[in-house]
Amino acid sequence: QVQLVESGGGLVQAGGSLRLSCTASGFIFSIKPMGWYRQAPGKQRELVATISRFVTTNYADSVKGRFTISRDNAKNTVYLEMNSLKPEDTAVYYCHREDSTEYWGQGTQVTVSS
Repeated sequence: QVQLVESGGGLVQAGGSLRLSCTASGFIFSIKPMGWYRQAPGKQRELVATISRFVTTNYADSVKGRFTISRDNAKNTVYLEMNSLKPEDTAVYYCHREDSTEYWGQGTQVTVSS
């Protein structure tokens, strides 16, 4: 069965960095588009970044220039490198297989203190 397992979240001060990882199993990872989303308390889940099988990337305006999405097909893993973190980046971050509506990870909490 399809599994997406996120890791790498935590507590960081504003201006700091974190790298999130999402390891996939149960499907041919290399041919699937992947994405990162986030949901802050009281807000709707929003797109952060996506990466296609051809490594084409797309970012939300709020994270452009600060976040970088990448993938390692040999490790079945998609990453989100987050730099210059701001308190408004605080959220639960989710990994998603972009060609589906049902395949989500369990989420990893990112908290940025001011």
